[in-house]
This record gives sequence, structure tokens and C-alpha cells, in this order.
Amino acid sequence: MATSAKRFTLIWPLGRQGGLHRLGGMALESQHIGISINRSAEDVYDFASNPANLALWASGMGGELELVDGAWFAQSPMGRIRIEFAPGNAFGVLDHRVTTEAGEIFDNPLRVLSNGSECEVVFTLRRSPHMTDGDFLSDAATIAADLAMLKRILEGG
Repeated sequence: MATSAKRFTLIWPLGRQGGLHRLGGMALESQHIGISINRSAEDVYDFASNPANLALWASGMGGELELVDGAWFAQSPMGRIRIEFAPGNAFGVLDHRVTTEAGEIFDNPLRVLSNGSECEVVFTLRRSPHMTDGDFLSDAATIAADLAMLKRILEGG
């Protein structure tokens, strides 16, 4: 069942109907959050894959990313985080791993998918084992807002 609002599409409805991802034998609930952008997949990938642009549209970064000894770092609501990006590729894969100072690791699948002259950007939110329903909904709303910002920047609106 798809729900739409302002060109956002929640591919999976909130709640336990979402997909499951296994981490260390434990299934984690997933929600796919996407938006259409009226730009080519190549344009969106080129912009979004540049770590220097991440702070412009991803609110969780809290400011510019800093490159230290080949690793990217940023301040976030979780404190200082390390961000590792998937290598550049022709498939629109923008996956990234976030590691907190406490050593928690969050793998974040992110894709840019060609759709004619436009593209779709889809982020897979994974629910951490101790995340409350409210936290999960809040994270989903933040991601939707971040994708809306990416769209505004790339469409010039």
C-alpha cells in the first residue's frame, strides 16, 4: 500500500508491515522513504555523492563534514560521527555507514534510481532494536524532510 504526500512515496506503510532486515540474527523493521526529483539520476547522484554537499540537505549532519586522515566526520544529534560512503559507482548506490563515538554502527541504504528524465531517491530506514515507535516515526519524518530539501536544491525551488 503506497501513501503519497507532495510527491513523497512511503513504499511500506509505517508499522510492522515493513520489510525486515537481519542483523546478527535479529530481524530489523525497515521502511523505504522516497521522493521523485525532476533531474537526471546522474545529476542527483553526482550532487548527493559529494560529501561536501551532505550538510546542505541532510539535517542530521549539523554542519559541514570534515575529512581527517581519509575519513569523514560530522557533528550530529548523536555526537561526533564517522561516515563511510560506498565507492563511486554507476548504479546509483549511495549507501553509507555511520559510526558513533560509542561504537554503534548504522548501515544506511540509499539509492538514486533512474525514472525516464527524472529519478527517485529512496532511503531505507532500519529500526534499531531499542528504538521506540515515536523515535522510528521521528526518524522517518526527518528523512522525508531531508529528501525534500535535496529535491528543492536540485530542482532550484
